[in-house]
Amino acid sequence: MNYRVLVSDPLAEEGIEILRNEVEVDVKTDLAEDALVGIIGDYDALLVRSGTEVTARVIEAGTKLRFIGRAGAGVDNIDTAAATRRGIIVANAPEGNTLAATEHTCAMMLSLARNIPQANASVKGRQWKRSKFIGVEVNEKTLGVVGFGRIGKEVAKRASAMNMRIVAYDPFIAKDRARELGVEIVDLPELYSRADFITIHTPLIKETRHLINAQTIGQMKAGVRIINCARGGIIDEAALYDAIVAGKVAGAALDVFESEPPFDSALIGLEQVIMTPHLGASTVEAQANVAVSIARQCLAVLGGGEAKYVVNAPTIPAEQAEALEPFVDLSSRMARLLMQITDGRIEGLHITYAGEIPHLDQASRYLTRQTVKALLEQILHLPVNIVNAEVVAGERGIAITETVTRESHGFKNLIRIALRTDLDEQTIEGSVFSPSRRRVVAIGGYTMDLDPTGHLVISKHLDQPGVIGRASTTLGRVNVNIAGMQVGRIRQGEEAIMVLNVDSDVPAEAIEEIRTHPGIFSAWFVDI
Repeated sequence: MNYRVLVSDPLAEEGIEILRNEVEVDVKTDLAEDALVGIIGDYDALLVRSGTEVTARVIEAGTKLRFIGRAGAGVDNIDTAAATRRGIIVANAPEGNTLAATEHTCAMMLSLARNIPQANASVKGRQWKRSKFIGVEVNEKTLGVVGFGRIGKEVAKRASAMNMRIVAYDPFIAKDRARELGVEIVDLPELYSRADFITIHTPLIKETRHLINAQTIGQMKAGVRIINCARGGIIDEAALYDAIVAGKVAGAALDVFESEPPFDSALIGLEQVIMTPHLGASTVEAQANVAVSIARQCLAVLGGGEAKYVVNAPTIPAEQAEALEPFVDLSSRMARLLMQITDGRIEGLHITYAGEIPHLDQASRYLTRQTVKALLEQILHLPVNIVNAEVVAGERGIAITETVTRESHGFKNLIRIALRTDLDEQTIEGSVFSPSRRRVVAIGGYTMDLDPTGHLVISKHLDQPGVIGRASTTLGRVNVNIAGMQVGRIRQGEEAIMVLNVDSDVPAEAIEEIRTHPGIFSAWFVDI
């Protein structure tokens, strides 16, 4: 193929060799943005790792670019929105380092159990103190896996082979799917109370920052051992230090830290703590795997084919995408709304397309993938796109089904989403009346005419005087202005629904207060 590929970060030779067999390759690393902008116009593809910032300016200068590949999982250093606008495919290699991270976690757990680094240092210091390094067996111990994604599952498989009992916490994995793997899904307090070893495999987000803290450590077994090869910041290191000194935690094995390198951390002085310098993905095989994966995807795209791990590519012709845009926007907003008012563990999603929706015979899967993508983005903090959305859902045991029918029950077109959890089922319906008028027409059977945009407060309440007023008073007290209101009911005096359009975020404590009002059954703040 008569194409040129620029590799702007160090890439394993296995990947470079695959490229050189097919295209012209230049390896130019440590390029500043100006230097990259100056040369990128000569290339058809750009391959990076984490060192190169692929900014909108770089992308605009890449007039020939057809493919941008990230040899690794994250694409934070690539402006994917700018690439999408230019029609450039962006892909990554998310699975290449899974086994490396898995094996490092297992190595850290066994080292922690048997004091291997400390014993090694002792012998090399010409000491022979066997009694000082008596360890524990992992056999028949309970391993708590916090986050049951790809790496968490692989760690669980290996721990199971060592005859460990596995409990896991992941609010977005179906219990039946975990049970097939011999793993019991539990909530976090139960995991903390049962686990002899705890290993962390979650992203670092607002909800997981300092997930392990003084309070949660207090819920753990005395003598628990903690492993973190995921992200620094998930553990409150000061709280961990105090717990180890107090004897509550027997030890910890850490590959990642709140601040790297962790030379100022008090943990560095504790012999019960094993530390490695962020080595989770640092194996020869992992580096080769991600290089080979991204090189092959690059050649596939340049040759007119598809990349396996596309982050941003559309899957239907442009003219169909344009006609479907109002329906995609509506169904995505409906999914985001529904997810924010649904409790329980997701087990299934059923979407019904009714009436006149353009190109539906060819594009129902496209619409479904867009809807699933919008839903999963509310609960997962990993790259989800229209290519991998259904795969990601399937990995978590979420069944996706769809129905296409001409019966639209009085509407020209209708989209109905039913979300099934282990607790109940929630439904939402919407219709596109014109390209600029897209409305939710029912939530849970309650009819309405709702513009699904902005900030909403949604509550279910008893249909009687004063209930709505009390909720409004609470919002007024915290300076939240109500811009509009919808009320729906099926029968007078029974359960009804209220949807308030508000002008700003609503504090969590205000929502909690609304839930305590007499006559209010449930309340949520929704941001679409």
